Amino acid sequence: MRDALQRAKQRLASAHVDGTQWFWPAAEDLPPRADVEDERVRLLAPFDPVVWDRRRFELFWGWQYRFEAYTPALKRKLGYYALPLLWRDRVVGWGNLTAAEGHLSASFGYVTGKPPSARAFKRGLEEELAGMERFLRGRKAAGR
Repeated sequence: MRDALQRAKQRLASAHVDGTQWFWPAAEDLPPRADVEDERVRLLAPFDPVVWDRRRFELFWGWQYRFEAYTPALKRKLGYYALPLLWRDRVVGWGNLTAAEGHLSASFGYVTGKPPSARAFKRGLEEELAGMERFLRGRKAAGR
């Protein structure tokens, strides 16, 4: 096992950043960046690859995210099923969504204490919530 690990470390590209050794396949290339920033807002599931490694999440985004569904209500900081909120290249906060009687209700928390002020953020968040409502209506219509 130790020999296999050493061979893998030799074949994989890596970088040492802030005390952490990062590895990735040497042949993996990042897609070229578009000239225009992606203004979409995304609510990420707690098990999304961007989120599931909590230590990496904290290193990348500078704040602690915890999935609190199994945390007693009085000890929760973010919410029962808080969804990290991705905008541009940052996870700027989290959202708690509930659906009742066909309507989506959302509340948000932000790392800085307030949402980004850019109109593009507000527009992107409205589009993400509208997409979530469409998804929920489709599931209801399918009898789920």
